[in-house]
Amino acid sequence: MTQPPAITVESLSHCYGERVALDDVSCEFARGSICGVLGPNGSGKTTLFSILSSLVPTQSGQVTALGFDLRRHATEYRQQISVTFQAPALDRRLTVQENLLHQGHLYGLSGRVLAERSGELLEQFRVADRTGDIVDTLSGGLKRRVELAKCLLHDPQLLLLDEPSNGLDPGARHDLWQCLEELRAERGTTIVVATHLMEEAERCDALVLLDAGKVVASGSPSELRNEIPGETISIIASQPETLQQRIRESLQVDVRRTGELLRIQQEDCQTLLHELVDRFSGDFKTISLGKATLEDVFLARTGHRLAGDEQ
Repeated sequence: MTQPPAITVESLSHCYGERVALDDVSCEFARGSICGVLGPNGSGKTTLFSILSSLVPTQSGQVTALGFDLRRHATEYRQQISVTFQAPALDRRLTVQENLLHQGHLYGLSGRVLAERSGELLEQFRVADRTGDIVDTLSGGLKRRVELAKCLLHDPQLLLLDEPSNGLDPGARHDLWQCLEELRAERGTTIVVATHLMEEAERCDALVLLDAGKVVASGSPSELRNEIPGETISIIASQPETLQQRIRESLQVDVRRTGELLRIQQEDCQTLLHELVDRFSGDFKTISLGKATLEDVFLARTGHRLAGDEQ
């Protein structure tokens, strides 16, 4: 029997004065999955995340999460969730162990139960050897692991992460996502990630793409990419505007530009790739051929890219 979604959002709208942050948003997040909310700054991610965290009340529409109507049962709902924000919410002057103990006390945990639970989580997130360390001495990646352990003390059904890789180096980001994938697989925790990073979005089971407060697409990363047929040529050039114009005039193809990146998309790019190398090899730094990306999906749905204006 199919489980009901962990979260169902129906016709959700939210305004700050005259500014519309969310405009008739509807989406679902499946239980036991990693779900991403992807969009640029100002897309409505933070507002949606704040409502799902029950920090901001619902103005218009309905949100049902873990079986609770957030308008009427926000208090009960909060007992079943945990939230991590962009900056770690740890007391940096306390030790790792002290942070977990104080968090456990907030949820009514104490004694052997709290000690065993803390030990299990610190072991799971590979920071058991740092229990006596002052948090301020830890790297960004280790702090994020400690925060995940702290947030899971009360065994929440739902974990909400706002830009979880913020400030992490690539190695720490990889470790963080490995921890999240283990958490989903071993505990069946539903995880919702608000992000603007493509590499994070690609690791999600399902995505909701937001732009200007509206849902512009939803589905798994592969489903979304398969909406864009053909191939894409990506060119990085030192003078992209000049090269863009020359390619358009010489080959009569549509070339889109974001900063120093040029992209050409069509059904078969093999012949075009050879022509570009023959005619313009001295004008670009790199050239590559590949399938459509999530950024291409976003461009097709909105007319602009996640970062920077499309020209």
